[in-house]
Amino acid sequence: MTEFEDINFDEILDDGFSLLTEEINISDMLINDENNEQTIFPILPVRNMVMFPKVIIPITAGRTMSIKLLEEAQRNNEYIGILTQNNSSIENPTTEDLFQVGTLAKIIKIIKLPEGNVTAITRGFQRFKIKQFTGKKPYFKAEITKLKDTSTKKKEEYEALLENIKALALKIIEIDPNIPTAANFAIKNITDNEDLLNFICSNANFLPNVKQTLLEEKSLLIRAEKCYVEMHDDYRKLQLRSQIHNKTSKDLDKQQREYFLNQQIRTIQDELGGGPESDVEEFLEKAKKIKWNAEVDEHFKKEINRLQRQNPNSPDYNVQRNYLDFFTELPWEKYSKDVFDIVKADKVLDKAHYGLEDIKKRILEHMAVLKLKNNMKSPILCLVGPPGVGKTSLGKSVADALGRKYVRLSLGGLHDESEIRGHRKTYIGAMAGRILQSIKKAGTSNPVIVLDEIDKIATGIHGDPSSALLEVLDPEQNNSFYDNFLEMGYDLSKVMFIATANSLSTVQRPLLDRMEIIEIAGYTLEEKVEIAKRHLIKKQQEENGLDVKSFKLGNGELKHIIDAHTSESGVRGLEKQIASIGRWVALQTAMEKEYDPKITIEKVDEILGVPRPKNLSEITSVPGVVTGLAWTQVGGDILFIESILSEGKGVLTMTGNLGNVMKESATIALEYIKAKHQELGISSEEIKENNIHVHVPEGATPKDGPSAGIAMLTSIVSSFKNKKVKSHLAMTGEITLRGKVLPVGGIKEKLLAAARAGIKEIILCEANRKDVEEIKKDYLKSLKIHYVQRMSEVIDLAIEA
Repeated sequence: MTEFEDINFDEILDDGFSLLTEEINISDMLINDENNEQTIFPILPVRNMVMFPKVIIPITAGRTMSIKLLEEAQRNNEYIGILTQNNSSIENPTTEDLFQVGTLAKIIKIIKLPEGNVTAITRGFQRFKIKQFTGKKPYFKAEITKLKDTSTKKKEEYEALLENIKALALKIIEIDPNIPTAANFAIKNITDNEDLLNFICSNANFLPNVKQTLLEEKSLLIRAEKCYVEMHDDYRKLQLRSQIHNKTSKDLDKQQREYFLNQQIRTIQDELGGGPESDVEEFLEKAKKIKWNAEVDEHFKKEINRLQRQNPNSPDYNVQRNYLDFFTELPWEKYSKDVFDIVKADKVLDKAHYGLEDIKKRILEHMAVLKLKNNMKSPILCLVGPPGVGKTSLGKSVADALGRKYVRLSLGGLHDESEIRGHRKTYIGAMAGRILQSIKKAGTSNPVIVLDEIDKIATGIHGDPSSALLEVLDPEQNNSFYDNFLEMGYDLSKVMFIATANSLSTVQRPLLDRMEIIEIAGYTLEEKVEIAKRHLIKKQQEENGLDVKSFKLGNGELKHIIDAHTSESGVRGLEKQIASIGRWVALQTAMEKEYDPKITIEKVDEILGVPRPKNLSEITSVPGVVTGLAWTQVGGDILFIESILSEGKGVLTMTGNLGNVMKESATIALEYIKAKHQELGISSEEIKENNIHVHVPEGATPKDGPSAGIAMLTSIVSSFKNKKVKSHLAMTGEITLRGKVLPVGGIKEKLLAAARAGIKEIILCEANRKDVEEIKKDYLKSLKIHYVQRMSEVIDLAIEA
C-alpha cells in the first residue's frame, strides 16, 4: 500500500490551519451521518500518525494505489476510513498489520505535488471499528461499525482537566523549539472541549501506539486523563533537555562553539551514567579469556587507563579503541597442536604433488628436526623455481601435514616498510603490519605463513621492506618482533615461514643467509603427464561443470599437448590448454551436440590451434646457426645464435638486443679465431676481407649473461668454414681468450629445457659434471652429454666433417 511521512506542526498549523480557516468554512462540511447511505468504505493504511475526529490533517501519498483511492473518494464524495499500521516498518501491509479502530474522514482538498505525489487535506469525523474487510484490490475496503464517544457526568472535573491540559500544552509549546508559534494561537482559539482534546491527542509528541490507545478509548474523561499523564512525561523530558542545554552552554566560549553538539552528548551521558565504561568493560572481558605474560598484562592495563582518561568524542579515543581492539584479538600464546606424523605427512605431500622427490624429502627432514627439537628455531625454507611448479601449494601441503593454520602473504610489488612493521598508531589510518595481521587472521601464534614472491619486493621512498624481513626471518631475533602499531614485541619463533621466489638474483644477501634455499627446477615430460592425469583433468572437469566421463585424454594426447602446445618448466600452461579442451566439451554439451569423449591428437590440434614447430634440424640446417642454452626467471630455454659473412674489412656487428656480457663474449670469440685461425683451418685473408654479423633472434627480448661464449665462437667458425653444426646438439659455457671453456650456472634448468625441445646431445664444461650428477638420472635419459675443457674440443664435436 502507501507510505506516509510524519507531518509536523509547521505543515499542520502554518500551512494547513491557516489555509483551512481562510478558504474553507468547516461548518459547511458537517454531514448528517444518519442521511449517509455509504455502507462500504475505502480503507487507507497510514503509519507514524493517528487520525482523530474533528481534526484537520494533510496526508501525503506517493504510491499509485493510494493516490487512486484518494482521487476516487473525492470524485465520489465518499468517506474514507483511516487505519494506522501496528508496525510502521512494513512496506506492504495486510489486514493483519492494521489496528481495528480508526477514524472516518472526508477529503476537503487534494493538492498535486512534484514527482507524482499528492497531499490530501482531510478532516476526521467519527471513530469506527472494522466489522469485516470486503476487498483488497485495487485497495482495501471494509464494512464498519461506527463508534460514539461517551460524555461524562463529572462535567466540572472534565472541564478542569481540559483546562490543565490546555495550560500544559501552552507550556510545552513555549519550551519546545520544534513547535511553531502558530500552535499557541490554534489552541487558544479552539472553544469546544472535545475538539481541543482530539487536536492535542493528534498533534502531541506521543508514540503512534500511545495515540492509538487514546483513540480507542470511548470515554472522553478517561481519554483526557491518559492524555494528561502522557503530556506530563513529555513535559519532564523537555525540561531535562532544557536543563542539559543550559548546563552545557555555560562551558562554551567562542573557541568551543564548534564542539557544541559533542558537549551536549557528553552531558547526556553523564546524566545517564554512560560514557566509555562499556568499552572498557568489553576489553576487560576479552582480556579475561586471553593467556598472556606479566609484561603484556602490564602494558594492557596502561592502555586501558589511557582509554579511560580520554574524551569518548575525541579522535584520539577512537584511535585508542581500535588499538585495544586489535591488541585483544591477537592470539597471545595460543598455539595449535602440531601433528608430527611423518608417515602421514609423506602421504599428504604425495597426494598433493607428483614428482619433486628431493623437495618432499627435504621438507620431511625439516619436519623431523622440528619433532625432535620441539621448537621452530630452524632455518627458514625458501623454495626457488620457475612459475607453475607448485611452490605455493607445497606450503599449503606442509600446513595440512602439520595440522596448522595456513596463511599466504603475497609480497609482490611491496615497496613500503610499514607493510611489514606497521604504522605508528598516531598516524591517520594506522594499522599493524601484514605479519601480525596474518597472525590475527590465523587465530593462532604458530601458523604456517607462506611469504610468496619474496624476490618481487621493491624499494620505495618509504623504506626497504626486505630489510624489515631480516628480523622476521631470523630465528634468533623473531621471538620479540617489534611492530610499530603494537608498540611491543610479539613472539614469532613458533611460526613456520616458507618463502617462495622465481629468482634469487634480486634478493639481498643478508636475507638469503637467513633462509635455506631449496631449488625446484621443473617437471619432466613424464611427470607432467602424471600431474595432468591425477590433478589437472579432474580439476578442469569440475570447474567447467563436467563429469569424469565427459572427456578423456590418453598419454599420447597429453604428450602431444605438452610438446606441441606448451613450453614451460611448470604445468600452468598445460592446465590452460586442458581448460580450453574442457570449455570446448562444455560448449558441445550445452548445445546438445554429439562428440567423442576420447579426444584424439587431431581433435586436440583442432581445439588448441596449429602446433608449434619442433624440427630443430630445419633451423640448424645451414652453416652459422648454433643452438644455445639459456637460463631465465621462468626456467631454462633454448636460443639460436646466427652468424653470417659479407664482403668487408673484418668488422664485427652484433644485433638481437644483447647485453654487455654477450657482446664481450662475441668479441672474445672473434679475437680467439684471429689468433688460432691456422689451427681452425681459416685463412687470415678470409677474416680480413669479410664482415661478421652475429645475431640472436627475438630481438625484442633483452638477452645477457656469460652462457653463450662457446656457442658464439662455434657459430662464427661454422660460417667461416661454411660447414653446418650438428642438428639436435646444444651447448652452454663461457670461453677465455686462450680458448679455455668455463663452467656456467643453471645447468638443471637448461638440461630440462633441452629435453623438452628435443635436443639429443649437449656440450658442457668439465667443471659442470658435478652439477649434472646431482640431477635425477631419469631426467637425462634422452640426452648424451659431452664434457670439454678446450674450445678446440667443442669445434671437433659440433661442426660436421
